[in-house]
Amino acid sequence: MKAEPTDLYQIRKIGIEVLNRELGPVATIKFLQQYESGSGDYSLERHEWIDNFSIEDIVREANKIRERNKVDISD
Repeated sequence: MKAEPTDLYQIRKIGIEVLNRELGPVATIKFLQQYESGSGDYSLERHEWIDNFSIEDIVREANKIRERNKVDISD
């Protein structure tokens, strides 16, 4: 019977090795990126920038984006 690792570093190292072997390096990175934890307080940071916009500002910006992305399909 194989001894189970108890050290979190060892568990992570073995896990990455298994992922890499089974998925390959590109898919392993994509998988790990799904579980990266961020830092800071997203709610607080969001309020710092979004509270400066009114509904009118948001609608105006949305309309600008819509116009910029408009595609002419008439030929």
